[in-house]
Amino acid sequence: MDIDDILKEVDPTFNTIPPETRDLQALTRAWVAERSTPELLEWPPDNLFERISNRIKAQIEKIEDMTGDMDPRTNFALIVIQTELERYKFLMRSFLRSRMAKHQALLHNHYLSSFLSAFPPALQNLNDTAGNISMIDQPDNEGAVFVRLLRGTMVTGRGVDADGSYEGQEGHILILRWSDAKGIVARGDAEVV
Repeated sequence: MDIDDILKEVDPTFNTIPPETRDLQALTRAWVAERSTPELLEWPPDNLFERISNRIKAQIEKIEDMTGDMDPRTNFALIVIQTELERYKFLMRSFLRSRMAKHQALLHNHYLSSFLSAFPPALQNLNDTAGNISMIDQPDNEGAVFVRLLRGTMVTGRGVDADGSYEGQEGHILILRWSDAKGIVARGDAEVV
């Protein structure tokens, strides 16, 4: 079950929302979630990025066609279309950059090609734990994230002094450790905000 299925259940006007708007909302949610969590999340389902890439290509073609027209009304429409196009491109670039920043293998390959290959083989590993200090940064699963509940659910969290449970209602916004929020986000009961 994905966010579209959840929205169909709770929002009777969901089917009146244009698919372009739903895709933009899904992209924005994926971008916020990816930037807010310490680990790499699953790739958005339902070919979201392919649809958005096709829309971007179509908008670029439309802009190229409209560029030659000197009508002031067309110029204003052109500015609006270009602004919308830049918003889509920004969200896609930022989402992909967030994912790449988390991908340790890319960073290791970069270090290997940049300078580690000049070191002796015994010193090329980035996973050395000499002196009880790990050279690899792990995601901070104890870091705080904000989540919005998409439906009523029991939320369990660990605190500094005590642990607790809370019967959360739809729409509530909570701050939790990522390790506590990960399960309810993965089930679709909450989204990262």
